[in-house]
Amino acid sequence: MNRQKTIHLVVRLAAFAVIIALIVAVCASPVIKKLLHGTVVSAQQTAQTANVYVIRNAKIVTVTGATIERGSVLIRDGKIAEVGARVTAPGAAKVIDATGLSVYPGMIDCGTSLGLTEIGSIQETRDTTELGDFNPHMRAIVAVQPHSELIPVSRANGVTTAITRPGGRLVSGQAALINLDGWTWQEMTVKTPVAMAMEYPRAPRGRGAAFLPAEGAANVAQLRDRQLAALRQKLEDAQAYAKAIEARAADKSLPARPVDHVLEALIPVVKGETPVLMIANSEREIKGAIEIADKYKLKLIISGAEEAWKVAAQLKEKNIPVIIGPVTDLPNSEDDDYDLNFSHAGKLSKAGVRFAFQTNDAAYVRNLPYQAGTSAAFGLPKDEALKAVTIYPAQIFGVDKLVGSIEAGKMANLIVTDGDPLEFKTTVKHMFINGKPVDLSSRHTKLYDKFKDRP
Repeated sequence: MNRQKTIHLVVRLAAFAVIIALIVAVCASPVIKKLLHGTVVSAQQTAQTANVYVIRNAKIVTVTGATIERGSVLIRDGKIAEVGARVTAPGAAKVIDATGLSVYPGMIDCGTSLGLTEIGSIQETRDTTELGDFNPHMRAIVAVQPHSELIPVSRANGVTTAITRPGGRLVSGQAALINLDGWTWQEMTVKTPVAMAMEYPRAPRGRGAAFLPAEGAANVAQLRDRQLAALRQKLEDAQAYAKAIEARAADKSLPARPVDHVLEALIPVVKGETPVLMIANSEREIKGAIEIADKYKLKLIISGAEEAWKVAAQLKEKNIPVIIGPVTDLPNSEDDDYDLNFSHAGKLSKAGVRFAFQTNDAAYVRNLPYQAGTSAAFGLPKDEALKAVTIYPAQIFGVDKLVGSIEAGKMANLIVTDGDPLEFKTTVKHMFINGKPVDLSSRHTKLYDKFKDRP
């Protein structure tokens, strides 16, 4: 019985060896080699041209260079390969004829909660705020929902990239710069952390502040002072923790310090490596934020900055950028001029302060271009308005080598429009994010298509 099994096994092995020999012989034949080689080459060529696009015959607004009245943009493997009046593209490249259209860099919103919020009135869909006043170790990027309905809506008017940040605490966590396309948060990530989100302790202000009882105002002022003292102490602790870590690295005989995740996350902040995106609106708050930044050597970016025009000279002197918006909101005080917010960007531009725009929202990110457009109608030069939603945000957050303008080597985040993207009447015809064409349909367009022909 065992002998029969052995014979069967030997026969099978011999048959298998014959089959292998035949395959090797066939593959060694010149004809088969040629066919196989042709198949491999064809597959390689297909892969190489699958991600190659050329936009032809368009007006190209590069933002950082001269505008090309009639030119082309070549996109290869997610990047801008070439831009100019004469661009040579591979024969198999996918061509977009943009005659009569214009190409702009994708716009960047410097302050949103995209991916962290879906429906503002439903708490279960909001993931922006953690417990406790100090959460620098919390990363907004890992909470981003790539399939949020708000993301395609945000892309509709040309926004390709956004800062998404946590909020609501003295130190809310790590903000991230994301592209508004991708299956996962990893695919969407441009840079993380791009900044540490903080809030300067504030006092009541605006229309309701005058009606606050004296006792209540005193309590709020005391709370603000306690929070400010706690923030200062936390930054001092982070500095001491960083020094202890460095000392231990230099001298292993020193006792190891227990890991503190909060202080660990603040080390890049107190070393000036990670910028601080600090919400500060009133003149007093902005001055207080500048004082803290000076004392603890922080790389400061002011967010909100409603009264930045009052301290413009100081901001320019210290080269502190500000993120303003939404400029279409009503002024804070009843005594303010109606156009205070509309003209704010123009005042900062004249004073030489670096600035960019934000919508400070998730549902209305699509209105970002109109923040810049409204400002352009109230004193801000039009080219500066465009830069404030493209290259200036990129420069402020240290990603101007990646995005913000149309230059060879940069990420291909582009929009093709039928007019000025800061104008209400303009339509975005095509969009590329990270070199891939993006579907411009959204819940809004689907509902429009559904009901436009309703009987």
